[in-house]
Amino acid sequence: MTSIPRPDDLRTQLGSLTTEAFRPELAEIDRLSTLDIARLMNGEDSTVAAAVAARLPEIAAAVDAIAARMEHGGRLVYAGAGTAGRLGVLDASECPPTFGTAPDRVVGVIAGGPRAVTTSVEGAEDSRELARSDLAGLALTAEDTVVGISASGRTPYAIGAVEYARSAGALTVGLACNPGSALAAATEHGIEVVVGPELLTGSTRLKAGTAQKLVLNMLSTITMIRLGKTYGNLMVDVRASNEKLRARSRRIVALATGADDAEIERALTVTGGEVKNAILVLLAGVDGPTATRLLEESGGHLRAAVVAALS
Repeated sequence: MTSIPRPDDLRTQLGSLTTEAFRPELAEIDRLSTLDIARLMNGEDSTVAAAVAARLPEIAAAVDAIAARMEHGGRLVYAGAGTAGRLGVLDASECPPTFGTAPDRVVGVIAGGPRAVTTSVEGAEDSRELARSDLAGLALTAEDTVVGISASGRTPYAIGAVEYARSAGALTVGLACNPGSALAAATEHGIEVVVGPELLTGSTRLKAGTAQKLVLNMLSTITMIRLGKTYGNLMVDVRASNEKLRARSRRIVALATGADDAEIERALTVTGGEVKNAILVLLAGVDGPTATRLLEESGGHLRAAVVAALS
């Protein structure tokens, strides 16, 4: 059973974190005009990109490790509590429509379960055991990756998640916003984006949340690029589940091939609406079944399939 820190111990821990530091120069922020507060917030936010830039080598190394495992069928799992957990769930939920991934390939796990996405579940973040229980249901393998997310870098749920993942042989990544964090130390790939004290003391949904969102964008997007889910900067595995996405699909095919509307419609028809297959039909002059076979042989990498078809 994990022991819960005493209130005095917890206050000491929080007081040592940069994300929790009090900024006396902002003690009268409530007396400023709305525009001045907005300027302050905007200035604070402008520093986040630089903090992320300082960690790009670690981010790139994590992406390469994640992609290598996903190439062999592995999954990307985000685990966190509160804002951090919600950001993981958000990033995971965007992958199927954007990159055509199966819903179980990128997964967001949040302390307290799905209801914690919209409602605070008190105490859930304090349990390592809860994280282990949540991840046990995923039957992790060595091809999977678990990314623990915690602004403080000390959240028991996030640490418990990566500890369990390592015991199961999965790759682990720790994303925190404080240096020397327990979360980063518990993983193979620690990413510590130090954004400094928040505008509102301890409100890590602000700069820390922005930094986490930027890093998660990179982890998922660049991994999907490495997996062949794009052709150049075109989302060729997009799933056309509504009229807007159907229009986007036709536009993507047009941008990739330069074909006219009639040609695009024919190609999408013979490929069942699959954007990647339709592009291959038009660029290589092959039929629908051949396009499917070439893409299967290239592991879904459209550029490699085009080269193979034209060679």
